[in-house]
Amino acid sequence: MSTAWLSLGSNVEPERHLRAAATALRDRFGAVRFSPVYRTPAVGFDGPDFLNAAAALETDLDPFALNDWLHALEDAQGRDRSGPRFSSRTLDLDIVLFDDLVLDGPGHLQLPRRELQHAFVLKPLYDLAPGLRLPTTGESLAELWVAHAGEGLRLDGLVLG
Repeated sequence: MSTAWLSLGSNVEPERHLRAAATALRDRFGAVRFSPVYRTPAVGFDGPDFLNAAAALETDLDPFALNDWLHALEDAQGRDRSGPRFSSRTLDLDIVLFDDLVLDGPGHLQLPRRELQHAFVLKPLYDLAPGLRLPTTGESLAELWVAHAGEGLRLDGLVLG
């Protein structure tokens, strides 16, 4: 079994889609830990605020199969990939860390994920595991979070787990 650390986001009916994602993750992987949910402005385009969270789970899938499973869940929730890469979406699920694996490709699969530099990805993961260290630099999530100091994040009342 491997440990996967995920980023979850939505800005189209976000409460409904994040709840559906949480249910699907628990149904497939069992005990899943979820961070608090944060409301953040859209990054890279003008659009409604996102709700963002993180999840930690144990999986029997390799990162490629897990990534495919997550994309299928996004598609089942109405994710439209025909528009610009940075746009509104019903559901965005990304593997941010997977054990100590370092990987670049194929496609957009990258571990650790570059978006870890953004507070909306980093803070929810920090909430779950502040001592977790990046396999590339050895830095902990707590050390990375010190540089952000809460930029653009507001706690949302949604509870996933």
